[in-house]
Amino acid sequence: MNKAPERKSKTNRAFVLARERYARVGVNVDETLKALSRIPVSLHCWQGDDVGGFENFGGALGGGLVATGNYPGKARTPDELRADLEKAYSLIPGKHRLNLHAFYGEFGGKRVDRDEIAPEHFKNWIAWAREQGLGLDFNPTCFSHPKASDGFTLSHRNRGIRQFWIEHCRRSREIGAAVGKALGNPCVTNVWIPDGMKDTPADRQGPRARLAESLDAVFSKKLPPKHNLDAVEPKLFGIGSESFVVGSHEFYLGYAVSRQKLLTLDAGHYHPTEGIADKISSVLQYLPEILLHVSRGVRWDSDHVVILNDDLLAIAREIVANGYTRRVHIGLDYFDASINRVAAWTIGTRNLIRALLIALLEPPAIKAAEAAGDFTARLVWQEESRTLPFGAVWDQYCGQQGVPVGEAWLTEVRHHERDVLSRRG
Repeated sequence: MNKAPERKSKTNRAFVLARERYARVGVNVDETLKALSRIPVSLHCWQGDDVGGFENFGGALGGGLVATGNYPGKARTPDELRADLEKAYSLIPGKHRLNLHAFYGEFGGKRVDRDEIAPEHFKNWIAWAREQGLGLDFNPTCFSHPKASDGFTLSHRNRGIRQFWIEHCRRSREIGAAVGKALGNPCVTNVWIPDGMKDTPADRQGPRARLAESLDAVFSKKLPPKHNLDAVEPKLFGIGSESFVVGSHEFYLGYAVSRQKLLTLDAGHYHPTEGIADKISSVLQYLPEILLHVSRGVRWDSDHVVILNDDLLAIAREIVANGYTRRVHIGLDYFDASINRVAAWTIGTRNLIRALLIALLEPPAIKAAEAAGDFTARLVWQEESRTLPFGAVWDQYCGQQGVPVGEAWLTEVRHHERDVLSRRG
């Protein structure tokens, strides 16, 4: 990623004043910015093409996933997707990662089924990631396929179909390990399946027993954790699985703890009034690491662009305040086709990083007051911290990292739209 040199900003004086203000409440801003630069965020490739992938199947998006909108200029090829990602990364401060789904492989126009994928189909992604200085994460794609058309994969009644998806997930893990080895950076390989029922099932136990058996088969081969980390992802409900999801939170929590896998907490996979921030410290009592998919739920839909709201701030604070930055792998998961897709990546990622900065800038007096049993002072400090001048610190960080300050990045997105996206037809 070729980011611009450090940008000279008119906010320098504001930053000096902000640094002094934070120093008075016990926060070293310079050390905070160093810490922030060491926290990577994994961008999700599927925002760039509306979860389309590059297989030669011609099937529609399935598995309860819906990308709404038809904003012009979506990526149609791996090269176009990578070009859009490069533009997004150039507007986002820090060094980050990319989260890649299995059906984004490059298959040379051939029909390569999911149980046949191999590291060779991702060699261009690996080379690109190395060139860009990115880490890569990976996901088996257990949707948008004829063998998932009835809403079941690893928990399917048909042994042959289960075996197909077991092999796909096994190969995905092998690809994740190859990615991690090639880049010298562990790849988090996350298993999510859409299995469930629209209406009330007669048998909930059977599918869950089959899922546990299938997952054990998927994970039967030990892979070096320095190359690959396994994660499993629960969900409350989905489109077409409103009444029953096989891989519920309780199922995967038990599975992850008993098998010592990473548990994935997706901010949009729970009840609309239920936040995931409170789950982080609970789960990390029993697991060494977890994966986050940061999203924004609106009513029933979990895939809106991340904004700087209370839910996001709570997630960031839980990570930072408890010293979990090395134990929590942070990724994004949303797809919005109603706005410029590069802008969607940029908005969500910059907001997540901004939330982490706000958490890192928290005055130590908040925790000190609680430890002393002074809950009056705790509330006072919590409220006073809301108006501390974090905006000036954020602008300084963007300038230091060579990315646009404030809303200036939108101009670069508009240029990309004019010069690149508009020519895609």
